[in-house]
Amino acid sequence: MNAFDPLSPNWGRIDQLAIAGPAEQRGEVLVLPTSAGPLTVSLHAFGARLRFGERSTGDYGLLVDEPVAAPLTVAVDTGVTEVSAAGFTLRIEHRPFAFELRRGDKRVQSSPTDAHFVRRFRLPPVARLEDGWFMSLELDTGEPVYGLGEKWGRLDKRGQLIESYNRDALGVNGEASYKNTPFAWSPAGWGLLVHTPAPVTHGVGFAPWSQRAYGLYVEEPQLDLFLFAGTDGAEIIGHYTELTGRAPVPPLWSLGVILSKAYYVDAEELLDTARQVREREMPCDVITLDGRAWLDTDTRFAFEWDAARYPQPKQVLDELKALNFKVCVWEYPLVSVQHPLFDEMAAKGWLLTDSETGAAYRYQWDSEPFGDVLTPLPISGLVDFTHPDAYAFWRDRHQSLFEVGVDMIKADFGEQVEDDTIQAANGDRGRQLHNAYTLLYNRCVYEAAERYCGSGAFLFSRSSWTGCQRYPSQWGGDPQADWGGLAASLRGGLSWGLSGAPFYATDVGGFYGDQRDAVLYLRWAQAAVFSAHMRLHGIGQREPWSYTHETFGAAAAAAAMQALQLRYRLLPYLQEVVRQASATGLPCQRAMALAFPQERAAWGFEEQFMFGDKMLVAPCLRADGEVEVYLPRGQWRRFPDRQPFAGGRSYHLALALEEYAVFVREGDRVPLGPDVLHTEALGGRVKVERYWCAGDDTSNAGS
Repeated sequence: MNAFDPLSPNWGRIDQLAIAGPAEQRGEVLVLPTSAGPLTVSLHAFGARLRFGERSTGDYGLLVDEPVAAPLTVAVDTGVTEVSAAGFTLRIEHRPFAFELRRGDKRVQSSPTDAHFVRRFRLPPVARLEDGWFMSLELDTGEPVYGLGEKWGRLDKRGQLIESYNRDALGVNGEASYKNTPFAWSPAGWGLLVHTPAPVTHGVGFAPWSQRAYGLYVEEPQLDLFLFAGTDGAEIIGHYTELTGRAPVPPLWSLGVILSKAYYVDAEELLDTARQVREREMPCDVITLDGRAWLDTDTRFAFEWDAARYPQPKQVLDELKALNFKVCVWEYPLVSVQHPLFDEMAAKGWLLTDSETGAAYRYQWDSEPFGDVLTPLPISGLVDFTHPDAYAFWRDRHQSLFEVGVDMIKADFGEQVEDDTIQAANGDRGRQLHNAYTLLYNRCVYEAAERYCGSGAFLFSRSSWTGCQRYPSQWGGDPQADWGGLAASLRGGLSWGLSGAPFYATDVGGFYGDQRDAVLYLRWAQAAVFSAHMRLHGIGQREPWSYTHETFGAAAAAAAMQALQLRYRLLPYLQEVVRQASATGLPCQRAMALAFPQERAAWGFEEQFMFGDKMLVAPCLRADGEVEVYLPRGQWRRFPDRQPFAGGRSYHLALALEEYAVFVREGDRVPLGPDVLHTEALGGRVKVERYWCAGDDTSNAGS
């Protein structure tokens, strides 16, 4: 069978798939025999589904429901089969297999036109490989492609080789990322989803493969491909999230500021920080106990507080509650071999096993990436979420945490199922389980919050796969604390939003390599005001006053406090945005290609975005305060000073520390709420105090 080298494929040595016999119609699907197993075809309201081969992995619930297929009309001619339904026509050529999907008289997608001297297709339209499948699709000249999860580089994936495989990326500087999905779309009017938990490699106009084709390498015995048709990105994301699910509206308190640090060393430091936040009148809703803050590192994770530092955890949490804080605690899906829970779960078959020994697999951490920055982690077992009893046990053990006063779980890690000797109760191993593991983990923890958290279900997860958007929310991992880390974090969030996930947060100030740069911290905080969730986090303090020793520290700290205050005044608007995101699948932060599909000049400005329907945000990514912003056609007003700007062009601005490059279309208005220090002061619902109007008539607007 065909071998495949993703770095230097030899296309001429790969056998191209062919149809091998007559088609058979079975209800609303058509089955065609091929040189590598059956091809099952169906047409739907959104487009087409093509399934090559038979599924070998478990059903992880990536789809919320199986889509309803439309009744087919089938026509067969020499060497061609054509099926029609729901306004679509799918033409299949037999030798070699090639296809074209049309909606009416418009081509949606097809096999590529990239040809060779001696054969029609230089790349195989479809090929069965030793360890999976290859498929190629057409890309028009200059056509951009978006999606494919949280990626730190250009939003337009054209020219890139992208791997859909969750990794502990250790930052935001490479291709590896924590959150992936093999879903992509183009403003040309098509989208695709590879329905699989397996790794997928995408050569998106990647020149070593083809600069004019999109190649898919799927490491699974079945290639299950959805093709979507839509007038723009919003419609295509709508199709995708209708299939894979949409996020519920998060609780109001989660829209406030979330304060964190790696890490508060004991209860005294935690409570002292919380008291300072209130004494200094810093707006904040949630305070976080990171992994080392509340757990014994050597014996974690077993849902137990470190008794040496927290002999009476409820007393500590009660004091935080009296200060009107919600409480977030960290977890990961591993159990230390030094805790009795490891042996208990291993005896019941509730940990992933080593297929060679049958014993519980023992995960050994590679300490090299962490050096002396983080405490060495213990050898641990991995929870087997495919085992129904293990899943229920892990879910229900959260009850004690919520009963003592926890409101939110930070579900960290989940990328550790890599070794192909790792076996799950459902029979899947290593790479076949790897991506789906994070979906099961997030689902389990979110269901625990739904069952047991009285203040509303919400979590922060780091690792995600197709369908994880149903369990809000996600944060962006561990960025470097510099200007490049800020820019990459923004692109990662926007890319995740272009992939059908509406809610995201970054580590304001950066996670590692902190230089106590007050201006960087300020600009990061100002950008985060206009995101679904806002978390201040990193190695070291992240309160604004902790940066005041620098030359510009006092002024920057004051401006950062103003940004936090603005965040709370914007809560009425933010709640509108998250409700719309929940209903439609659209992200809160919308890249320009998504927000302005008819204005291609805007698409190249990849660090600016629309925050909901009304606010255009161009974050400041330079220490000198310079910003270039493109305003789409129309008239705009700068927020909050109402300075007028004509659209259809770009502007170079120099921002003072307290200034933003935020704009609202002429005639729009933004609801604003009162100044509060936490959402408890709102009595459980947002209050509109006034409207900010983008225009000269401000008689009913307030200031």
